[in-house]
Amino acid sequence: MEWVRRLAVRAGPPGAGEGFDALVVAGDVAETRDNFARTMEALRARFDAVFYVPGNHDLWLRREGGRYVDSMEKLTALLDACSELGVDTGPRTIGDLGIIPLFSWYHKSFDKEKDVNSVRVPSLEMACKDFHACQWPSDLGSDDEALALYFDKLNDKNNDAIEEVKKKSKQILTFSHFVPRQELCPEKRMLYYPNLPKVIGSDYLERRLRAIHNNAKDGAACHVFGHTHFCWDSVVDGIRYVQAPLAYPRERKRRINGGQGWLPFCVYRDGFNPEIYPAIWSDYYNKNRREPENTQLAPWVAKYFSKYYGPPVFAKQTESG
Repeated sequence: MEWVRRLAVRAGPPGAGEGFDALVVAGDVAETRDNFARTMEALRARFDAVFYVPGNHDLWLRREGGRYVDSMEKLTALLDACSELGVDTGPRTIGDLGIIPLFSWYHKSFDKEKDVNSVRVPSLEMACKDFHACQWPSDLGSDDEALALYFDKLNDKNNDAIEEVKKKSKQILTFSHFVPRQELCPEKRMLYYPNLPKVIGSDYLERRLRAIHNNAKDGAACHVFGHTHFCWDSVVDGIRYVQAPLAYPRERKRRINGGQGWLPFCVYRDGFNPEIYPAIWSDYYNKNRREPENTQLAPWVAKYFSKYYGPPVFAKQTESG
């Protein structure tokens, strides 16, 4: 909230200043509905337009005091708050740019790469608070693709609006909270939690955004995402993928400028910014081939597991092979 309040308040009605400033908020705003509404109200006072899709933290219930039956009811409350505050959760064209929010949720089968088995990796239920902080209707579990499919189908109601935006716009920006491609996350051997890819992304999301950008010309398609807190800027199969996370305060302290100088990250001004933003992980993969079959832990990960979880565990081969 301190970071938000340091942003300049907009002077006059929308568009009264130089140009038109729109902010894309790719989820994970606050744990409670009240803090969410206060934050979005503050952002709305600072930008001509604010767009939003929900993240997993937004749908946690542990601090709501029994206010909601489940996370679906809370989702409805958040979208109602957006409507009251004038925050966009659907497609809209601003000038030549079409902005399309995409609802999504992760599924384990998104992870197609080889698991790390040389160390004792905590279970998803232990490592990911979503399994305890979110509550879902009985027919929507986190163990299969049902939840990811449900959230993806929430976008169907906007199909006509999306087609209208595509007709009016020269360039299109789609955005989501979750990750659309596994290549947009470091390999498992690089991660302090190697099973992270199982709780970050959706194949449904990638298929949907590709359908939206299917006729885009070079440089006319961009997708913004969040969730993993890894800064990212790269072009994959003709679409530019960007993550510019505000992240946790403790994470901002480890960055050179504390997140003050480069956020909000300007991705579009009279066209998409052609400059690829320098980010450690996307820079690494722009120069190095991905090796998903290599599960030998990076030195910093091996050191971490040795310190907190003990020595590596290796499979024992029997005499028969």
